Amino acid sequence: MDNSKITIAINDQEYKVDPGQTIMQAADKCGYRIPRLCYHPKLSIEGACRVCIVQVEGIRNYVASCAYPVANGMKIYTNTRELRQARRDIVELLLDNHPLDCHTCDRDGNCELQRLAYSMGLRQRHFEGERKQYEKDLSSTSVIRDPDKCILCGRCVRMCSEIQGVHCLTQAHRGFNTVVMPAYNQPFAESVCTACGQCINVCPTASFIEKNYTQELFEKLNDPNLITVAQVAPSVRAAIGEAFGLPPGRNMEGQIVAALRHMGFNYIFDTQFSADLTIMEEASEFLERVQSKGPLPLITSCSSAWMKYMEQFYPDLIENISTAKSPMSMASAMIKTYFAEKIKADPKKILSVAFMCCTAKKYEAARPELNVRGMRATDIVITTRELAWMVKSSGIDFVNIKPEKFDEPLGLSSGAGAIFGVTGGVMEAAIRTAYELYTGETLIDIELTDIRGFKGVKEAKVMLDGQELRLAVAHGLGNAHQALEMVRADRSRFHFVEVMGCPGGCIGGGGQPYPLVNSLPLDEESLKLRAQALYGLDREKTIRRSHENPDVQRLYKEFLGRPLSEKSHELLHTHYKPHLPKGIVSPNLKVV
Repeated sequence: MDNSKITIAINDQEYKVDPGQTIMQAADKCGYRIPRLCYHPKLSIEGACRVCIVQVEGIRNYVASCAYPVANGMKIYTNTRELRQARRDIVELLLDNHPLDCHTCDRDGNCELQRLAYSMGLRQRHFEGERKQYEKDLSSTSVIRDPDKCILCGRCVRMCSEIQGVHCLTQAHRGFNTVVMPAYNQPFAESVCTACGQCINVCPTASFIEKNYTQELFEKLNDPNLITVAQVAPSVRAAIGEAFGLPPGRNMEGQIVAALRHMGFNYIFDTQFSADLTIMEEASEFLERVQSKGPLPLITSCSSAWMKYMEQFYPDLIENISTAKSPMSMASAMIKTYFAEKIKADPKKILSVAFMCCTAKKYEAARPELNVRGMRATDIVITTRELAWMVKSSGIDFVNIKPEKFDEPLGLSSGAGAIFGVTGGVMEAAIRTAYELYTGETLIDIELTDIRGFKGVKEAKVMLDGQELRLAVAHGLGNAHQALEMVRADRSRFHFVEVMGCPGGCIGGGGQPYPLVNSLPLDEESLKLRAQALYGLDREKTIRRSHENPDVQRLYKEFLGRPLSEKSHELLHTHYKPHLPKGIVSPNLKVV
């Protein structure tokens, strides 16, 4: 007999459960699915929506199962007639203040409120009254905020503060006038929002969505005067299958290429190629700083949400950021220069389109610092969700389409390029190359398991020709804050720091597919499966080190010269500057 368990009854059936659980947690393990909206296992308990109410014998009022702990001998009822009616009333009141546009809504068919209404048999509205009306916030290049569709569950606010540590969103005012908004009701574009899109991931409705550029892209694909060029990020291929009912972690690389050809793209390249290129520049930059005693630690710069976070909250550490552009921006730079020369085309007639997991990449593409020779490098960024919609809209049988390969010369990649999409991957890829560039010897054990996994901040040590290098890896901006506070406290603690703005890295990006029915966003098991897909790609590759990519070597020989050359600095590197929005003060930045 297990004395550590307690006995409870759910709907008159006895169960042994662990003490300390909430009623919802215990019910889930016992096979009872209690409806919910505001609850998320990675966020604090809000208890705001009241959809998860249950009856407990001896307690007069209904209790929120997400917040109420189990106790020995407790008798719980989850599905009485009275409960069902009470939950219906709650959801009907939410619907009463919700727009009647389900058939045109971005979340139609994938809306938690819609699913709840269907499961409760709600087919018409019974309440009439005044409705809130707000204007959409369209100021951001990445994220649209639509307060009319907000149900005040608070998940976005808690995600932004508790996981990401940005604290952009808050619930302002009281009662009927309560609204989720940035401080001072600023437009997103003027707020501290980093465009990471995690508010989109956790929103149960369409109060937050990415800024959609699919119609613009469809129009341009029909323009005979344009040369259309696509690039596809590593994590997109590990997640897009979920939008077509496949399990997480299914590699759909060949299907993506085939679908894009069917849509009319002239050339399709692999962002993993430019991930290898990024490593050549970033690893070389790291070694140069180590040898010249330049600003250390070197902090990676591949995540655009992370860069905006740095400029806003840690401008005193900007000198530590790698100047190497992200793989997306490097690929776009090469498309508008090297590739344009290869095909003897006017770069102004090339439409460079990036298919990314991340909403912040839309923000990155619009940054003038990343322009190339007076041109915007990345013309359009499309998220994984948007790509899935485009495939469906085009009538393509994505699951069964015959896989195709990426085009040359920017389509060959190493295994190191594949793991860019998961936390720790950039660091691991960089060490593989830095070690061999520095020592001239082959690194035998290239899988750095100490920096893999989903721990918030990971630390590791590697030996480089007798010198100990101290490494740190963080994912999610809240964990990045912890890592940077370590750096602020002691600049000598680390030599190299990798940060990814989203939980799990790019695999948990704000543009990845919405979760399946009865699944939650950012489910750790789903993230693990996506990560396994990318690690599997790495192991399957005959080339697993970025510097061994023959097409990257050819690019340097024919065009760039060498890593950190004058041309490399012109096309593959950038700069960052302090950006302090209203109300933000950096304690360590000298204002002149």
